[in-house]
Amino acid sequence: QVQLVESGGGWVQAGGSLRLSCAASGRTFSTYAMAWFRQAPGTEREFVAGITSRGSSTSYADSVKGRFTISRDNAKNTVYLQMNSLEPEDTAVYYCAAAPRLWAGTSRHEYEYWGQGTQVTVSS
Repeated sequence: QVQLVESGGGWVQAGGSLRLSCAASGRTFSTYAMAWFRQAPGTEREFVAGITSRGSSTSYADSVKGRFTISRDNAKNTVYLQMNSLEPEDTAVYYCAAAPRLWAGTSRHEYEYWGQGTQVTVSS
């Protein structure tokens, strides 16, 4: 089992940047696929970015491709989401998720463990 704690959210103007971090407990972090999801009020939780357990491959939602970068440091049990060129449409609660396999895909139903979320607000 793994516990996830997100940090780094906040308020930023459009065009700005934020870096989210997700710290994981446990000694088997390198065996977990990781992902970031987000949920805006009145919408379903949606996939943003994912990374394989060893960090060799990544995947992005079309809406963030070229602006967001997911990465991980298995020595620090941490996954990151670098968000650049932020837009008001990126405003949401961002969640870190983990699944105990190489890759878990883009569906929220494939991830067993979730953090509590961190709010990102982008003003125009």
